[in-house]
Amino acid sequence: MSSELAASLIATNLARIRDKIAATCRRASRAESEVALMAVSKMHPAEAILDAHAAGLRLFGENRVQEFAEKSPAVAHLAGAEFHLIGPLQSNKTTRAAELFHAIDSVDSLKIATRLNAAAQALKKNLPILLEVKLSHEESKHGTAPAELPALLEALAPLESLIPSGLMTVPPWPADLDNAGEEARPYFRELRRLRDASLPVCPTLTQLSMGMSNDFAAAIEEGSTCIRIGTALFGKRVYPEPPSTTNQAASD
Repeated sequence: MSSELAASLIATNLARIRDKIAATCRRASRAESEVALMAVSKMHPAEAILDAHAAGLRLFGENRVQEFAEKSPAVAHLAGAEFHLIGPLQSNKTTRAAELFHAIDSVDSLKIATRLNAAAQALKKNLPILLEVKLSHEESKHGTAPAELPALLEALAPLESLIPSGLMTVPPWPADLDNAGEEARPYFRELRRLRDASLPVCPTLTQLSMGMSNDFAAAIEEGSTCIRIGTALFGKRVYPEPPSTTNQAASD
C-alpha cells in the first residue's frame, strides 16, 4: 500500500470513528470532550503514527518498550504527541519506560510502581500511571486482582513521583464479535464501580481506560474516559506468527 493511500485510509477511518463517538456520546448524554481517543500503534510502523498525527490524533498507545524505542527517533518531533505504554511492563524495563513514555497505563503491582517511581525521581519528572485491573479469568490477561486494589492504592501513596490517574482493564475476548459491546459491558461497569469506590482514598484516580475497536461504544456508555483503538483505525496488523485470539485482543 502506498504511503498516500495508507494516510487516506487512516483519515477515513478516523472520521468514521469520530462520528460513532459523537453519536454514542449524544446517546449517553456525555460531552465528546470527556472521551479521549488513543491510537494503538503497536506493531504498526512509525509512518502510521506520522499519518495519524497528520490526521489530528495526538494520543498514542504502544505495547512494548523495545518496539517503541525503535520508533521513537522518527516520532519524537511530533508537536503535542503523547505516548503511553499500555502493554505489560517487565521490572527490568521500568527505567527505559519512564524515559520513553509520557504515562504508563498498565501498572499492576507495587514492585513495578516502586521501580517506576525511582526512575521518575532520577529523571525529575512526575509520571502519570493507570492501574490495570484483571477482571477476566483468561490467563493471557494481566492486572491486579480487584480485591488487591485497595491495598495497592494505599501502598502507592508514599511514591511521590507517580500520579495514580485511573484504572484500565481488558475484557475477555468475545464469543461473538458482533455482540462484543454487550459481552464486555459488565466488565466496564465493574471497573467504573471500582474506580468510584477508590476515589475517596485516591482523588486523582478519575480516568477509566476501557473500550477497543469492537466494544468502544458500550465502554463510552459505561463511563470510559479513554478508548484504545487500533484495528479500526490502522487496519489489521501483520504478526510475525499467528497469536491466540485472546492475545490479539490484549490492547487492540
